[in-house]
Parts: sequence; C-alpha cells; structure tokens
Amino acid sequence: MRSTLALSWKRLASTHRFRSRTGKRLLPDGRTGFLQMLRYAAIFLFFPAAVFWFAGCATIPSPQQRLVMADRLAAQKGWKRIRIDGSPFPLVAYLPSDRNRVRGGVLNVYMEGDGLSWRTRTRPSTDPTPVDPVALRLALLDPRRPAAYLARPGQYVPGAEGPPCDPDFWLSRRFAPEVVAAMDRAVTFLKNRTQAGAVRLVGYSGGGAIAVLVAAGRTDVKELVTVAGNLDHALWTRIHFADPLSGSLNPADSAEKIALLPQVHFVGGNDSNMPRQVADSFVARQGRAGCARVVVVPGVGHGRGWQEKWPGLLFENSPSCNKKGADAAQ
Repeated sequence: MRSTLALSWKRLASTHRFRSRTGKRLLPDGRTGFLQMLRYAAIFLFFPAAVFWFAGCATIPSPQQRLVMADRLAAQKGWKRIRIDGSPFPLVAYLPSDRNRVRGGVLNVYMEGDGLSWRTRTRPSTDPTPVDPVALRLALLDPRRPAAYLARPGQYVPGAEGPPCDPDFWLSRRFAPEVVAAMDRAVTFLKNRTQAGAVRLVGYSGGGAIAVLVAAGRTDVKELVTVAGNLDHALWTRIHFADPLSGSLNPADSAEKIALLPQVHFVGGNDSNMPRQVADSFVARQGRAGCARVVVVPGVGHGRGWQEKWPGLLFENSPSCNKKGADAAQ
C-alpha cells in the first residue's frame, strides 16, 4: 500500500506543477513539497468517505414522506388536504376549514412550482412532489383569508390513489393545454367551494406560468402575482442552453391578453435560475398598459428566502393601469 501511494505521488509530482501564491514550486522537492504532499494524501484518502457521507445526508425524501411533511405544515395552520377531479389529472389542494368562506370576496389561490421534476440534470423524476413546497409555505403565511393552495399534476398523488400521470406533464409538457385546463377547473372548484366572487392568483416558479395562462382565460381574476415566475420559458431555456419545452404553452404569448390585469412579478435578487430578464421580457410584451410591476427582492434566491420576506411583500401594491396607454399599444 505504501509503495503504491509513493508511486502515485511520484507520478503526480512529475505531471503537475504545484505552486504557492508567490509562484514557488511546491512539489516535488523541499520541505514545503513534503507538507503539501501530506495534505493531498489526506484528501486522496478521505475524499471518498466524505462523498458517501454527504450523499447519505442529501437523500431525497420519498413521495410519501413529502406528502406527510406537507400535511403537517398545513395542519399547523388548521388547513386540510382535499382531492379535486382535474380530469385527466387528479389534483391536490390545501385550504382552511369550510367555516372560512369568502362569501363574495376574493380568494387567494397559490399555485406550486415544478417540484421535483428532475432528480439530476439528466435523470427525470418519477414523482414531481416538491421536496420543499415553497408555494404552500407562502400560502400559510397569507393573513388575507381564506387562501388556498393548488398543487400541480402528479404532485401529492401516490400511484395507488389515482391513475398514473405521464411524466411529460411535469417535463416538456408541464404547461400543456391539458394542464392549464385542469388547473383552471380546479380554481373554479375552489372558488365555488369558498363562495368567492373573484380570485387572486399567486404562482411560484412554474406555477407563475400556470397562473398567467389560467388568468388569460378568465374574467374573475382581480390580480396576478408571480414569485420567481417562469414567464417566458422560451427565453428561459435559451438562457440555460436547455431543450425547449415542446408541447407547452408559453405564458409570454398571453402577455397581451392580460395587459389590463393588475399584476406584480417578484424576482429574487440572487436568483440565477430565473433572472430578471425573464420577467422583463414578459412585461415588455404588454405594451404601455402600465398594469405590471417587476419587483426585485434583494438577498433572495430561487427557492430560498421567500418565506422570510413574504409577510412584507404581501402588501406591495400593483400599479394603476394606464388604459389609454394600453389602447395606444394595441
């Protein structure tokens, strides 16, 4: 073993030139080289163990564990899980008890992001239930009652409880017409259940895209709010050199349809996944209506930091629409 290590480090020293910040050669000669060799030997010996340790800590919870976690989060606020027939997709929602009815008021409907759509950069997930349900956490912080939370197709629906969902509907077809129609019907169900007169749609990440596409086909949406929303997935895939979302509707193509709808689009200042240019591209396609604001929130990433900032962001006012400007732009 000792001779093998010595041979390995001899080869390492002969093929690499290790230098200090001052340019001094560290290997293979001299006392500095010997100490540096010990350092690299330690890394060589203990790195595999470290990799296995971190891999164990990063184990993804099972779909059932993710469901239990969401149930517990909701139960802490007195919310419960219900199933909605969103044919062809069974959908899951969380909302307060039936006593919390709107009776002609506005229902705030939160729409979840894409969830665990990919396990790795090259391996699709078999269950898109989110590991951290950001939209659910934000909904539970909303003091404007009642609010409701709506999961996306395939999320929080164990295979034994419903027909299997085609993985395409959380991959390239995540914003397909069938998905938008199912989510739209679910919004109507929640509105009727709470006796609301109108809805405010709040979408996180990919849920922001769904919120735009649903709003474009309704007349009862009072306001649209997106959080790190994927508002132009054609631009988003180009930014990340990713494959286009073939089979999906692009919310940017519906931007003009909701030009007169008050809307606020929150962008994380540290969000490299969904940079500001995606929201700016969407708003630019609405012309001069002046109904949309892009608000950059400092210190927030794509999934981290929103929960802490949300109570203060809830009362950001959407701009007053400039109808004359909208008419001129059209």
